[in-house]
Amino acid sequence: MRLSRLAALLACASGLAACDSDGAPETARVPLDEGSPAAAAPALPAEANDNGATPMAQRVATIGLLNKRNNVTEDITLKPGESREIGPVIIRLSACERTAPWELPQETGAFVQVDIRERGAQAHTRVFSGWLFRESPSLNVVEHPVYDVWVKNCAMRWPGEAASARPAPKPSGTPAPAPSATPSAAPAPAATPAAPEA
Repeated sequence: MRLSRLAALLACASGLAACDSDGAPETARVPLDEGSPAAAAPALPAEANDNGATPMAQRVATIGLLNKRNNVTEDITLKPGESREIGPVIIRLSACERTAPWELPQETGAFVQVDIRERGAQAHTRVFSGWLFRESPSLNVVEHPVYDVWVKNCAMRWPGEAASARPAPKPSGTPAPAPSATPSAAPAPAATPAAPEA
C-alpha cells in the first residue's frame, strides 16, 4: 500500500517536472529608453485619482484626545501629513477616509500614529500606529493608562454631495409673513349625526 502511494507521488512529480522542461520563468524584455503606453497617457487631475472625492491633502480630520488623569479632552484638527504636539503627546495623521454616502455601512476612519513621552523619559515612544474608526472604537484601541485617542470626523466630499450640501435658494420678491402666535380662526366643530326618530 505504501509503495503504491510512493509510486503515485513520484509519477505526479515527474509529470509536473515534464511540463516545465526548460525551467526558466517567462519574461518579457522592455527597453528602458522607450516610453511605455501608460507614460504617454495624459496625467489625470488630482481629484480624478481619488474617484472624484476630495484629494487626500485637502481632507481634514478631527481627533479627540483625553487625559484620564484630569479628565480634560481636546479636539485636534489635522490634515494628512501633519502632526501636533500637546504636552507629552504627539499625534500624526497619515490619512483619513469616509465611506461614500451610497455605501453601507457608513464608516469614518483615520490612520494615526501616537507618540508619548513618559514622565522622566527623554524621548517619545510610539504607543499606537494604525487605523482608528469612529463607528467601531473597540476595533483598534490606543492602549495607554493616561491618554486616549479617537477619531471624531473626516471632512471630505464625494461627487454629488456638493449639490445636496448647498442651502436651497431663497425665492425672490417679498418675504412671506411670519406666522402669528395665535390662530386667526378657530376650527369649526364637527357636525354630530342626528339621533334617529322613534
